[in-house]
Amino acid sequence: MYFAGIDAGSRTVKVAIIEAESRKVVGQGLLDQGVDHDGRATRLFDDVLKAQGLRRQDIVRVVATGYTRHGISLADTTITEITCHAAGVRQVLPEARTVVEIGGQDSKLLWLAEDGGVRDFAMNDRCAAGTGRFLEVVASRLETSLAGLGAQACLSRRPAAISSMCVVFAETEIIGLLSSGVPREDIVAGVQAAIASRIAAMAGRRITLPVVFTGGVALVSGMAAALQTALECPIVVAPDPQMTGALGAAILAARGR
Repeated sequence: MYFAGIDAGSRTVKVAIIEAESRKVVGQGLLDQGVDHDGRATRLFDDVLKAQGLRRQDIVRVVATGYTRHGISLADTTITEITCHAAGVRQVLPEARTVVEIGGQDSKLLWLAEDGGVRDFAMNDRCAAGTGRFLEVVASRLETSLAGLGAQACLSRRPAAISSMCVVFAETEIIGLLSSGVPREDIVAGVQAAIASRIAAMAGRRITLPVVFTGGVALVSGMAAALQTALECPIVVAPDPQMTGALGAAILAARGR
């Protein structure tokens, strides 16, 4: 038997399929999000099935999560990203006690109990500051990609001070820094430090080790190091961090949630 999770995020849609008994991932995939959220999810789901020689009737249950989860017609039910990311992290790093998840439209902090359940959480939503969207705006202004941002940040010797965490004002501030001759790598490192500082402010003093970093932004070079500096503790990047939500949704599907 097989179970599936669909993480329909704001920037990408992810699908994970697990085998019932072992809970191991047997197929997964990712696709950039579009206007037709349901169509994109359905296309990706079918592509992942085909790649594994499976049919829709082989999937016992489908759980959807993510920003556009309520529009996924394939789903038997929907579950919040908070619960799904906790389940996904628990599967790959069961010792985790604090989870930092930074996605395209929001960032989250989860505090987990010993059994992997969510004890508490905090979210930064309805604002692009501290999210992947902030980094996308910076990448566009600096005429590079997200991968290019990470490469530049690693070259920085003196991160610029970014005083505004509003994306609109920060973009204006970045233009001013560029015109003043501040190196691009120092601007990128400054933006990463600003995002990490926002996460640290959300966390306060409630950090319990180990801390696991997940979400698409965890793939950007330099962000884990920036978080480690801001939180003043070691950071573990989850394996395949973009897929954590989809994996968690599949795990919960197998539990009958």
